[in-house]
Amino acid sequence: MLELFARADMVGRAVALLLLLMSVVSWVLILRKGWLLQRASRDLPLALVAFWQSPDWSAAPGRLGTLDSLGLLRPLVDAALRLDAEAGSTLAATGERTGRLTRLLRDALTDVVRRLQTGQVWLATVGATAPFVGLLGTVWGIHQALSAIGSEGAMRIELVAGPVGEALVMTAAGLAVALPAVLAYNLMGRRIARLEADLEGFAHDLRELLAPAGPRA
Repeated sequence: MLELFARADMVGRAVALLLLLMSVVSWVLILRKGWLLQRASRDLPLALVAFWQSPDWSAAPGRLGTLDSLGLLRPLVDAALRLDAEAGSTLAATGERTGRLTRLLRDALTDVVRRLQTGQVWLATVGATAPFVGLLGTVWGIHQALSAIGSEGAMRIELVAGPVGEALVMTAAGLAVALPAVLAYNLMGRRIARLEADLEGFAHDLRELLAPAGPRA
């Protein structure tokens, strides 16, 4: 590969470096998000059980402890605690209690889900564009080979085989970059969807618990 890179022109090198950058960033995201989602899938059910087994509301947040180390449940709990702290003449403090609680929980849930979704857009973009970036390198390499034939004025197999073979490597490289990104996007998307469903259920249960009369000590 280094030999091919050394023989390539500026366009070919730019395509190769772009594919390398896309691959490196994708694998960093895959490894980091894979670890985080694995940990979240393990810890979230335990944190939910610990929260709902608390003897009263005042003890419930503290029971999360290290079980919510990624901070998935705590923002929702903190949002519920802010309900009675809202005061004054602002729009946030007006309206009936149920509506204000719904808004606070919705905003907190949106922030948590946004954190879980971080990196998904990049993986989807790489999966969709990397094959075409590789194809661009292939087309450019074939163009260079045909230009060499034109300048020689004669058709010889050695003028075509080497450059075209090298150009086709770009297509393979594009696919090699795209496939892990697509697989990771789909697998992580399913895991994120399950976590999101659990968090939505928790937010709904908090709303049902607190809307009528508020936190009870």
